[in-house]
Amino acid sequence: MSRKILFPILVLILGVMGTIALVQSRAPIQTQSPEIPPPLVRVMSVKSQDLQLTVTAQGSVMPRTESTLVAQVAGQIISVSSAFASGGFFEAGDILLNIDPRDYGVAVSQAQSRVAQAELRYVREREEAQIAQEEWERLGNESPPSSLVLRKPQLAGARAALDAARASLAQAELNLDRTFIRTPFAGRVRTKSADIGQYVNPGIPLARIYAVDYAEVRLPLPDDQLAYLDLSFNFRGDTGQAQQPDVFLHTTFAGQRHSWQGKIVRIEGEIDAQSRMVHLVAQVENPYGKGDNPNRPPLAVGMFVQAEILGKTVRKIVLLPRTALRGQDQVLVVSNGRLHFRTIGIVRADAEQIIVRSGLSNGEQVCLSPLDAVVDGMRVRMVSEAPPEKVALTKTGGVQ
Repeated sequence: MSRKILFPILVLILGVMGTIALVQSRAPIQTQSPEIPPPLVRVMSVKSQDLQLTVTAQGSVMPRTESTLVAQVAGQIISVSSAFASGGFFEAGDILLNIDPRDYGVAVSQAQSRVAQAELRYVREREEAQIAQEEWERLGNESPPSSLVLRKPQLAGARAALDAARASLAQAELNLDRTFIRTPFAGRVRTKSADIGQYVNPGIPLARIYAVDYAEVRLPLPDDQLAYLDLSFNFRGDTGQAQQPDVFLHTTFAGQRHSWQGKIVRIEGEIDAQSRMVHLVAQVENPYGKGDNPNRPPLAVGMFVQAEILGKTVRKIVLLPRTALRGQDQVLVVSNGRLHFRTIGIVRADAEQIIVRSGLSNGEQVCLSPLDAVVDGMRVRMVSEAPPEKVALTKTGGVQ
């Protein structure tokens, strides 16, 4: 064979022999099963505390007292107060309008004249009756005189005429006084229906006014939320002072958030047939006063507010994030690096937090991380997380 054929064959034989030598000289391979680390979970250390519950609601501000001013006498309006405008403030007894009093002044003068005439007639009859009595006694008549002889009917008639004249005078003076339309309380004008120059008749509405000493907010609540509040129901015959929980009203007005403090003063007597809601009434004193913050607007009628009602205080409870809850009433507790299911007693729960009254002890670690598949006793690694701040639940519609 020629060299061109032998040389490639020789190279191939040497390559095969080298490969065999390398395979035979390799070190033995040791196999290991892969290690899967336990899942890492967030845990929170249990710490019991005392907590005041709150319930939230919402409603619109309305006046405690609202009235319609009406004319009690007829006449033309000849003057109005500067406060007689929509939104105008007034104090109790202020004169908002003045009806032309001239006709009523004339009526008072005429009534005074009739009173004077009736008084003169009554005095005359009284004196004549006295003279008749003395004449009868001087004549020495033994029989008693009749009432007509003593002018008793004439005297009674004069007395009745005097009383009627005085009553007419009082009515005329009352009508004269009614030409000045005075306010029955300190308040504000909502709307006005009359103005200067207008002729009004008795019973004609002049304005709608409301009191400003208090403002009220009607707050609808589901009946189950009443369990979290210190409220007394009203029963027939009750005379004791009902409990009045504090309430804080919040709203955003002109780009800023403002707050007012008030009290729940009563529970309305009916349950709404459509919504099945119970209505509480919150009351705020001096809603149009400046208070400590001069930049805060008045709590005006019609303003929409959020209400936070302070309720009962629960003792030795545990506050957990809602993510810790498994199912209806279970949590995962980490002990010695393993997960265990624990049944708990829930006072209240909402979309963010739960209040636990039983089932957990101080210092235990509760799992907060969501896990797809959980087996009781499975190993985990832990990362501690700070407990939630001590705040009350504020959502209506919590579940138990």
